[in-house]
Amino acid sequence: RSESISDIHRTMENYEALIATVALMMGASWASGVNLYAVLLVLGLGGSTGNIDLPAELSALEDPLVIGAAGIMYFIEFFVDKIPGLDSAWDSIHTFIRIPAGAMLAAGAVGDVTPALEIAAGILGGGVAATSHATKAGTRLLINTSPEPFSNWTASLSGDVLVLSGLWTALKHPEVFLVLFVVFLMIAIWALPKLWRLLKIMLTKIGRFLGLVKAPPVASNDPDASAPAIEQQQIDHIVALERLQQLRDKGALTEAEFEQQKSKILKASVDQS
Repeated sequence: RSESISDIHRTMENYEALIATVALMMGASWASGVNLYAVLLVLGLGGSTGNIDLPAELSALEDPLVIGAAGIMYFIEFFVDKIPGLDSAWDSIHTFIRIPAGAMLAAGAVGDVTPALEIAAGILGGGVAATSHATKAGTRLLINTSPEPFSNWTASLSGDVLVLSGLWTALKHPEVFLVLFVVFLMIAIWALPKLWRLLKIMLTKIGRFLGLVKAPPVASNDPDASAPAIEQQQIDHIVALERLQQLRDKGALTEAEFEQQKSKILKASVDQS
């Protein structure tokens, strides 16, 4: 009986160790995609003071030189990340830093394992860091279209708080973190394609404004070439009619105004077709 109890305790300890390792691996790589230097600073200070039990493979983070370098870069990023436009340039440069660093932290977080497991952890960590980095960079680029700076400051401070609280949860409550991490992945899978479409539209408009992208031809003698443009115009007219009807239903337009605007849209649709 005592042997079975000890086996149960041993199994529970192994389970807890596995969950803690996976949470540290995913937490470090996820947070690296948002603010790498905050991750290095938290892990380095926590490990050097004994508050965080880091694997031997990550013990280099406890070195005062690494902590100092991470602190300086975090100080710089803290202010750069709150300047509209400059923050997106900073994110672009750090695409080549955050993702590889996330892979390395994930590989080190699994500890002394086989090379295959270490490589697999690095691949997963790099993918997670790329996902969180793309979500942050895309969101901030869209926020920068707002003329006021307050939304940018709010997003930056929220990101700092999110990284610190996420790391704390991964270290202190790994099961809770893993549940929240799965939720994040689901949101990212849903949001990233939409962010990418919005970014393409925005970048195309900026390119046209700067003269870097040529505007599509207005008309074409080739019916096959003009068909997509005509189809898009018809879709725009349908959307305009739906919005017009919504305004009428809300009482923003009278019946006479609604009929007048509808006639204009229908006439334009007939002329273009």
